[in-house]
Order: sequence, then structure tokens, then C-alpha cells
Amino acid sequence: MTFWKDKTLEEMNPQEWESLCDGCGRCCLVKLEDDDTSQIYATDVGCVLFDPQSCRCRDYDNRSEKVSDCITLTPELVRALPWLPPSCAYRLVAEGKDLPDWHPLKSGSPDSVHEAVVSVRGRVHALEDVVAIDDLPDRIRQWPLQWPKKRRLPATK
Repeated sequence: MTFWKDKTLEEMNPQEWESLCDGCGRCCLVKLEDDDTSQIYATDVGCVLFDPQSCRCRDYDNRSEKVSDCITLTPELVRALPWLPPSCAYRLVAEGKDLPDWHPLKSGSPDSVHEAVVSVRGRVHALEDVVAIDDLPDRIRQWPLQWPKKRRLPATK
């Protein structure tokens, strides 16, 4: 079933909504915003609850209570947040695009996002609780907010 082609984000049930996350971990990287330009920059530093091996939250159910600036995605936020990676399935569905071939819903494997070298596995420098705030600008990386190299953009529905 290709519910992501047939339904809007608002029409998805909770199980469908959660299954859209491919587990890349890009949204769980610490981001910085330039106060003057509002430009968003991603770092290679993970959230304090981020597991760099699984690329998942270590306490997903309680993340909002434990991390004050953790964002719980909604259809409205998906359309408004400028820092969601271009490969994010929520963003792709909102833009009327299909999921990429590495997405677990298409591949049938939760590891396909890692095998395709799309996830942050092996690229997280540290977690935010061990990196000084003043050192975060030195950890800025371009790749988290770009389309994964050598990967095709999925077609529009």
C-alpha cells in the first residue's frame, strides 16, 4: 500500500504518520540560526537523546519533557520549518513527491537508509551535552540540509 501517495499528511493515522520517518537522524542534529539573517545551519552534533548508531531518539515518548526545544512535527510545522532536510519524507509528501527508494516503506528494510549512506550514522561528532555552545559554530556542516549526494530526487506524484 502506498498511503503516502494517496493521503495528505492530515489524513494519515498515527501509525502511518510515524512510519514516514526513515530514521536518517538529520532532524535530530543541533541547528544554529543566524540572528541577523535567520539563516539556519546544521551541525554534526546530535541532540542529547540521540542514539548515533540507531539514528533514533533514546526516549522518543518522553523527548518533549526531557528536551525543551524538541519539536513534535505536525502537518503545519512540516510545511513551515525551513530546516527539515530536503530528503525528509514528511516534507516530500507535503510537496507532493514520492518517497525515495532508500525509504524503509519502499525498500522493506529499516536499514536501507543507512545502507544508502543517507543517515547520519558515522557522521555525528558528539552529543550536545558534551559540546560547548561556543564550539558549535565550528561543527557546522552543509550536508545535513542538502539532498544526499548521488541520490535521485523522487518524482512528483
